[in-house]
Amino acid sequence: MPGIRQAIQRATHRGLGAAVHRHRPLSRRGLQERLFTLAFRRLVYPQIWEDPIIDMEALRLGPGDRMIAIASGGCNVLSYLTADPAEIIAVDLNGAHIALNKLKICGLRELPDHAAFFGFFGRADARENLAVYDNLLRPNLDEASRAYWEGRGIDGRRRIEAFSRNFYHHGLLGRFIGAGHAVAKLYGKRLDAVLSAENMDQQRAAFEREIAPLFEKKFVRWLARRPAALYGLGIPPSQYRALAPDGPEGIASVLKRRVERLACDFPVRDNYFAWQAFGRRYARAVDPSVPPYLQPEPFEALRARAERVKMYHGSLTDRLAAEPDGSLDAYVLLDAQDWMNDAPLTSLWTQIHRTARPGARVIFRTAADEPLLPGRVPAGLLDAFRYEAERSRELGARDRSSIYGAFHLWVRADD
Repeated sequence: MPGIRQAIQRATHRGLGAAVHRHRPLSRRGLQERLFTLAFRRLVYPQIWEDPIIDMEALRLGPGDRMIAIASGGCNVLSYLTADPAEIIAVDLNGAHIALNKLKICGLRELPDHAAFFGFFGRADARENLAVYDNLLRPNLDEASRAYWEGRGIDGRRRIEAFSRNFYHHGLLGRFIGAGHAVAKLYGKRLDAVLSAENMDQQRAAFEREIAPLFEKKFVRWLARRPAALYGLGIPPSQYRALAPDGPEGIASVLKRRVERLACDFPVRDNYFAWQAFGRRYARAVDPSVPPYLQPEPFEALRARAERVKMYHGSLTDRLAAEPDGSLDAYVLLDAQDWMNDAPLTSLWTQIHRTARPGARVIFRTAADEPLLPGRVPAGLLDAFRYEAERSRELGARDRSSIYGAFHLWVRADD
């Protein structure tokens, strides 16, 4: 299995390098890019940070639809199954994310009921989960995923042990959020105060009292000006540069506005993104404060549909190149295009244009509030799609994750 783990790591490193590296290794920006890919080659997202409810509204998923999506932590890919699509092609450059997705799919197939599934992937903090893995999941995992979860981290523990010690404290994002809580404590503040609020007025008061003052601290503002400090949010240097001009007072003001939106614009009782950011876990009440795939009602349907998810380790553009003409109805690009320069963007949209059926929907998010594509992708490609500007703004305003500058919906124009 060491050989399999090394092969996965090499493939991850190559794919991330192709996606992120734009400058010479010994240049300042080149060094930043390589530090990012070094961090990003491990598990980054224990939970994905795009709202699947918004995604499914935009995509209008239904029976018969074939879709392709960047997999990330798998929460959204599995949540899309609630809409009953015919097939989901899930792709990711990061081998750790592929292993996490396959573990979740294995859990849907092999765990006896929703309580067991939620205990493993929702609570994700019980010692008993190790026995569940060894007895029910391990024998049914593919060899590559088994090699990943049984590999050992720098602490000498098997990676699977994270599910016995709150999995959501792990990964690059989990540790970044933990560091944010530690900094708040240094200043005598409690981020989880928002979660005790009984209404949105109390949420606002908790934000103003416990969170807003942190963004005025010199140390916090100094950290925000360092691109490497935000790698834990999955923000590569190119995305950082796009994000920074969005606020008149720099990156700290951008981050403050987005944390404020997360804390104040949606009731925390049903916003699981707020629970992860401010509580580092899901709420004890299951529905609706967890992702759709973790809710009890769709569990049996998801189990029956689990085989419809096809996982691929590699780039989205390469995977699309292997798909037939006019074969896909929906595309979920997350924020990957923020990483790309014009040539990769054009290659990606060339494949989207070729594979899209009439009426196909494409969604993505951007860190900055910008249109992104016009002027960078040839008009001949974009002219085949219609940008739904008003609908994009409306959906973006309701995205509970709150961390992006804009949500975008493009529709194949010949519908």
